[in-house]
Amino acid sequence: MHTHHSVFCITPPHMLQEIVRNGSSTQRDLALRTLITSEQMRGQRRAIKSVAAFMGTAITAGDKQRSVYDAKNDSQLPGTLVRNEGDPASTDPAVNEAYDGSGVTYDLYYDIFGRNSIDNKGLKLESTVHYQKGYDNAFWDGKQMVYGDGDEDLPPADRLFNRFTIALDIIGHELTHGVTQHEANLAYWDQSGALNESLSDVFGSLVKQYQRKQTASEADWVIGEGLFTSNVNGVGIRTMKAPGTAYNDPVLGKDPQPGHMKDYVRTIEDNGGVHINSGIPNHAFYITALELGGNAWEKAGRIWYKTLTDKLQERSTFQQACDLTYEAASELFGANSLEQQAVKKGWSEVGITVGGDAPTGCLSAILGVFGISARAEK
Repeated sequence: MHTHHSVFCITPPHMLQEIVRNGSSTQRDLALRTLITSEQMRGQRRAIKSVAAFMGTAITAGDKQRSVYDAKNDSQLPGTLVRNEGDPASTDPAVNEAYDGSGVTYDLYYDIFGRNSIDNKGLKLESTVHYQKGYDNAFWDGKQMVYGDGDEDLPPADRLFNRFTIALDIIGHELTHGVTQHEANLAYWDQSGALNESLSDVFGSLVKQYQRKQTASEADWVIGEGLFTSNVNGVGIRTMKAPGTAYNDPVLGKDPQPGHMKDYVRTIEDNGGVHINSGIPNHAFYITALELGGNAWEKAGRIWYKTLTDKLQERSTFQQACDLTYEAASELFGANSLEQQAVKKGWSEVGITVGGDAPTGCLSAILGVFGISARAEK
């Protein structure tokens, strides 16, 4: 098995670029440093050939093992151990949020899908908080979670981001990148990359809904709830319920996500728009879950989980995701079941028809013109 771009960051590059364009000098400085750091991290991890080096200590099924480290505003990972499994709560809210958030994520995967941690082999859940100074991001680096503190050192009027452990859906999102890495291992560009991002949003949102015991209709379907300070006009980084409406802010710009194939964004930025076009499969899941009612993890979540673990492959497209979730629904709930019809409706409402032929992404199209088959980075 190979990994692609093993560092998966929550803050989309387009958002940081908008801050560099529109922000105050201090805001611009932090955004630029975050962009550079995130790219450097990606560059370092591209050399990784196998996830074998990242297999943590195997533990008994159902036996959570969590460790939280403090980077003390440095870049050295993992940092100083500050809380181990079973230790009492810390006086540091970031430590407790990282500990509790990874625990709830573990619980959703174990209780609902029978999965034993990120790799299904009991991988220890390690998190590092207080990474660098003014780091406006959080990421999964192939073996652990890393969280920045946002803009806590800026004057109150300049602060855009709170600490990144504050949003449970971000924790669930990033840890799900680890699940995808060990399963479909979706190549991180174009539609397969957007599916990679979307699956993290799906299960990140389900982690939050599971913790709050919310039904599909009660949930907010926002990713990054609570991450923005009151200075930002927005509810979060993305919304699965209404892609393109999560934020509209003078500094951060406007949410660029489409919710339908007719608005698909063809770009070579952001690995072919992985953080942008993910709005389309996100909305398909939201419609499916709403159509089925009740708790989204019980039916829609099981269909998407089976698709991720049994069906999707490295270069899967939106069209294939549509067909494979439809197939998974039949296998789980029966052909022509209400569940299968809900999946069909979910994709149909974003412009993708079961058995149809939805277009592929921009990078694939460009390469195709030159007769080159797209190869994922190994």
